[in-house]
Amino acid sequence: MSDFESTTAFLGKWGRFQQQVFFLLCLRSIPTGYIGLSVVFLADTPQHRCFIPAHANVSAAWRNRSVPPEEGPGGGLALSQCSRYRLEDMGCLDGWEYDQSVYTSTVVSEWDLVCDDQWKKPLTSSVFFFGILIGSFISGQLSDRFGRKIVTILALVVQAFFTFISIFSPSWAFFCCLYFFVGVGNSSGFVAAFVLGTEIFGPHVRKIFSTLGSNLVFAVGYMLLPLFAFITRDWKMLLVALTLPIPLYLPLWWYVPESPRWLLSQGRVEEAEAIIREAAKKNKIEPPSLIFAPLQEETKSPKGKTQNICDLIGSQNIRGVSFTLWMVWICIAIAYFAVSLNTVNLHGNSYLNCFLSATVELPAYVLSWIMFRRCSRRLCLFSTLFTTGLFLLFVQLMPASMTLSKTELCMIAKFAVTIAFSIVYGYTVEVYPTVLRTTALGTSSMIARIGSILSPYIIYLRSYSLSLPYILIGCFSVLCALLSLLLPETYGMPLPDTISQMQRFPG
Repeated sequence: MSDFESTTAFLGKWGRFQQQVFFLLCLRSIPTGYIGLSVVFLADTPQHRCFIPAHANVSAAWRNRSVPPEEGPGGGLALSQCSRYRLEDMGCLDGWEYDQSVYTSTVVSEWDLVCDDQWKKPLTSSVFFFGILIGSFISGQLSDRFGRKIVTILALVVQAFFTFISIFSPSWAFFCCLYFFVGVGNSSGFVAAFVLGTEIFGPHVRKIFSTLGSNLVFAVGYMLLPLFAFITRDWKMLLVALTLPIPLYLPLWWYVPESPRWLLSQGRVEEAEAIIREAAKKNKIEPPSLIFAPLQEETKSPKGKTQNICDLIGSQNIRGVSFTLWMVWICIAIAYFAVSLNTVNLHGNSYLNCFLSATVELPAYVLSWIMFRRCSRRLCLFSTLFTTGLFLLFVQLMPASMTLSKTELCMIAKFAVTIAFSIVYGYTVEVYPTVLRTTALGTSSMIARIGSILSPYIIYLRSYSLSLPYILIGCFSVLCALLSLLLPETYGMPLPDTISQMQRFPG
């Protein structure tokens, strides 16, 4: 299978077969986009203050003066959200009343995740991202064992089912349990579909798909999220809106084939050849009488040996690549998700800020495609991570009154880290061999979720200091930018099919 691409070159670069698979797999990324960051609105905290019951028999003037002022994280005075006066300053014994000008209801207002329970809000996000971590792991294992296609479709079913039944959660803990499985389905399907596309397409289309196609459509899904949230204004109705389109993707089973590369790695030569012949028929090309038979022994994995996650650290070369690349993945995930989750805390309308955060991803993915075609992979990762860190460090240097400038700097950082996220997916596919490719991408994505799990808590630190999250993420991004220079270069290299064909680790 070392010359799989030359063997299937007769199909052409962009026939009807490639076009059909390309657009269908790209459309598969839309639900990943709007569900992957839905926690931005599901668990946002509305403005609130202590509830004063009607039977308290107090005047309107006393109600307005019943909330004591306190110093906010920005240094100025603001009305307390967690205490009120009685004969003395005391907690909110009668619960809270929430401002409904932005949201009718969120998970936070549903179960009062404020004040002493405000730690549950970042935990809600982290549980979802932990589900994404587990989904990334099992996606690689399952799709390497059972195939890319079945995992891609099964993940849609899991995602739709658990998103919908989350509406009926009787408690916050139960909601978190269900939301965990939403994360599992969200990531496992995206990873499997991504690898399926990169293994089906030739080098030219693969670069477009891995850096522009699926990611660009992911951004479109992300842009739909604030629209859904603005229309519904209620967390339960938002979940309904996010679930309804998913069943429309199930017919992909009949239109997207299994990866011929994976079939060959399993020794299923006849099935792989049948797919290639069907592709040739769609492209109106006459295939040769013999396609894969000479490669049959070379393409099969060694008898009795199945590659797994342990092979990613099995030798000194692959271990050096894996550990360095995993650190880069963690850094990118922290920066990307922290900036994305923080959009509701920026100056201005939260729906508009989220839409802006999604919109900057569109030109970012276009630029990542151009860079992926023309530039060194190490240079791409270094420049984008360094830019991310630099502009986040600039944020904390701006005066508190320059809120618009801070938003602009955050969007520039989001633009840069989005490019890095796009490139690191394509780079991971290029650097690992076919026998480990899905496991490697799934494991890397899983490791990155450590960063996404930590990101809500990094944003939570703004309750102590508004600049602390920017300093931490900025410094870590600059450090990982330097680490990325230790990775092997894959620009212009053919995809490796065996571990021995991997590029050497210069670090």
